Amino acid sequence: MPRGSGFWNWRHARPFWGGLLVLVGGVEIFLTVMAPLPIVVHVGMQGFIGYLLPILIAVLGALLIFNPQQHVFYSIVAAVLALASWLTSNLGGFVIGLLLAVVGSALAFAWSPDKRRAVPPPEPAEEAEDADRAEDFDQAEDFDQEAAASPGVQPDTSESRPRHRRTSSGLLSGE
Repeated sequence: MPRGSGFWNWRHARPFWGGLLVLVGGVEIFLTVMAPLPIVVHVGMQGFIGYLLPILIAVLGALLIFNPQQHVFYSIVAAVLALASWLTSNLGGFVIGLLLAVVGSALAFAWSPDKRRAVPPPEPAEEAEDADRAEDFDQAEDFDQEAAASPGVQPDTSESRPRHRRTSSGLLSGE
């Protein structure tokens, strides 16, 4: 799949693989509940919850794919329901569906929409830097005079300025 295609962009704008694993885990757990095996036991309310939990897990997987803004909430609920399926749905779909749903919810929880790095701004010309430094120096002198006149106001230091306005990197700044 080309890197700039529409599906590639859509898939990378959401926790796609996490949601898909949660969806597949929910379907797998549901299929094991529906399986005509003699070891499957459905009695009363536990039988109802055995059907309900995998359906909810599958719905949460679809919501993770189609509504990525709430990925943290959906992934936490999917993980809790997947762990609850251990008791209600044949050991969580014989452990396979449980693991798929838990790993998918962990992937969805860890997904971040801000993975692309911002391009750093271009370096300003030297003349603009010199003018800024002279202007900052004049402002610092004015501020020092005001600080001496009013008690409780700290003088402007190079560490209190933004990094791009400092005259030196400083020893404690880690640069």
